[in-house]
Amino acid sequence: MPKVTPNPPELDPASPNENVDSSTNPRPDIQPSFADIKATPRTMNTMFIVNPEFDIETLLGYACESLASAEVMANDLADHLQGSSRNSLLGISQVIMLAELTVNRALDHLDPIEDVH
Repeated sequence: MPKVTPNPPELDPASPNENVDSSTNPRPDIQPSFADIKATPRTMNTMFIVNPEFDIETLLGYACESLASAEVMANDLADHLQGSSRNSLLGISQVIMLAELTVNRALDHLDPIEDVH
């Protein structure tokens, strides 16, 4: 039977790091120190970014919806488990529910519901 995947490229055993870009680390055999890492300027990764223009109420609303969805998924999955795995997942579900209640309380403080008496 013929092999479908190609063979990996052959590397020279004398230089195992030949694919490493030496411009970023002139000595790839030496790890950078903590001071070197801290001195490196941080660049913001924009792959997962929340729009800074959103107001706090919108952000809390999305957080509340996400937590509610996570709780439903955790409870649904817990229905298919038994024993300690089920108990652990139900505990995680409870933590999610408490976080959702906390976010809802924060939303209540931003826009209090008027008592109708």
